[in-house]
Amino acid sequence: MTTSTTYSESTPAPTNSASRVATASFIGTAIEFYDFYVYATAAALVIGPVFFPQTSGTAQMLSAFLTFGIAFLARPLGSALFGHFGDRIGRKSTLVASLLLMGVCTTLIGVLPGYDSIGAWAPILLCVLRFGQGLGLGGEWGGAALLATENAPKGKRAWFGMFPQLGPSIGFLAANGLFLTLAMVLDDEQFRAWGWRIPFLLSAALVMVGLYVRLKLHETPVFANAMARQERVKIPLFELFGQYWAPVLLGAGAMVVCYALFYISTVFSLSYGVATLGYSRETFLGLLCFAVLFMAAATPLSAWASDRYGRKPVLIIGGVLAILSGFLMEPLLTQGSTWGVALFLCIELFLMGVTFAPMGALLPELFPTHVRYTGASAAYNLGGIVGASAAPFFAQKLVAMGGLSYVGGYVSGAAVLSLLAVLCLKETRHNDLNRVD
Repeated sequence: MTTSTTYSESTPAPTNSASRVATASFIGTAIEFYDFYVYATAAALVIGPVFFPQTSGTAQMLSAFLTFGIAFLARPLGSALFGHFGDRIGRKSTLVASLLLMGVCTTLIGVLPGYDSIGAWAPILLCVLRFGQGLGLGGEWGGAALLATENAPKGKRAWFGMFPQLGPSIGFLAANGLFLTLAMVLDDEQFRAWGWRIPFLLSAALVMVGLYVRLKLHETPVFANAMARQERVKIPLFELFGQYWAPVLLGAGAMVVCYALFYISTVFSLSYGVATLGYSRETFLGLLCFAVLFMAAATPLSAWASDRYGRKPVLIIGGVLAILSGFLMEPLLTQGSTWGVALFLCIELFLMGVTFAPMGALLPELFPTHVRYTGASAAYNLGGIVGASAAPFFAQKLVAMGGLSYVGGYVSGAAVLSLLAVLCLKETRHNDLNRVD
């Protein structure tokens, strides 16, 4: 990684325009989450038969969901690795490195031979590349959120922090939209043989666009000022868990509901809708593409409200509604109506946008500058272990144990955990990002 420029207190750091900040923080997370969701969709549709063909259909699905979860275990390691360099040498160069790692791993999955070609090496290499995806994404979100919030004007941190939060909506829409197109133009044999690889290979071109945008950025003024004051610590991770372990755990708890809402309503529901409810692949992908528009719409509304009224009130309302939404899963998905399925997906993804948008400001505001990249990334990704890493896997098990009502209970339980964490946090919208704790 390259080192960052040092500025003296008498020499102001170069500033980034609002449009450049919005574009760079949005496009990077959109590409990173496109890469991540491409795998999530493939895991629900094709990864099992291609890489685990020697097992039964159910075992294939469970194996695919386990490889899906590997990346969430890697994400906290990615947050520690990239957070270290982000807090030591700068946000810009670290964001470039995380984007490059994610793109390389995604592209290599697109050319990885299946089990029929290289045997057991296929799932082994798949797990390695999936782990690399997790490392890259573990460093991506925290840096993008800091890029947005550390450049934001007073009173608009949640609004600026919204741009990296929009990335997942657009990344998901692009990933699922591409799979939907492939499902419409290819037959099942073509899709399983080579068609599923196309979204992975397109990542290489998208990453080049993201790198071009990010390389034109200046370092954030908040970080540059901290370096001028010699606030750098030797090992940010040790400082973080020595002094700020409580905000890390509470921030992670607050994130759990976001992950549970999203991955239960997308990865698990896609698999269940096609395999059990009998929907065609293209029909259910179309429903998800429609529903994610509600997540995209909720994101700016929630960001505006959290700047206006505070992070906690918005998250408390979103958490309560998410608890109630878990009770809707079984009646809406099992009544045999496409509109019922669509309504459930729209509700869950709208609530995902409500609970997710304030996090772009909240998590960075919990930590001082010298550990902010590490802290925000750690909280964000530790929440993913509880809320998402095994969510599709456990949901599959819960269905077998007691039906969809058990899966809905999983969503409600995750929402209760997040609500308790939010209630334990102090309001952060007036926190000074230049503070020295």
